[in-house]
Amino acid sequence: MAEESVPDSERAGQPGGLSVATTTTTDGIRVLHPTGEIDHHTCGQLRQALDTLPADRPRVVIDLSGVPFMDSSGINILIAAYKNVTAADGWIRIAAPTTPVLRVLQLVRVDGLITCYPDLSQALAP
Repeated sequence: MAEESVPDSERAGQPGGLSVATTTTTDGIRVLHPTGEIDHHTCGQLRQALDTLPADRPRVVIDLSGVPFMDSSGINILIAAYKNVTAADGWIRIAAPTTPVLRVLQLVRVDGLITCYPDLSQALAP
């Protein structure tokens, strides 16, 4: 049986889909709020949001409180974002990862590369 290909924007409303809201703080920090599962079918939404970061000294917090599951596709996107942001003299932080997502981040040691904070307010603190 062939797998149906559904664009990420259409999957966002389906179980397992992903949507990414973006806000910018008064300090210019871009905050991404993905909601849903991050996997090889949906990771394009997160990648696209990260591709729109400022080119000069980007500062970004990814609030993972609405992400119940993330596979290696999400890990690869986070690592690529880390490399791009730090190369542009910026920083990236992770806020409020759910327990299953935090376990994955710890297992592959991404939490040693990108600092994880228990909540959004701590991730936004100077």
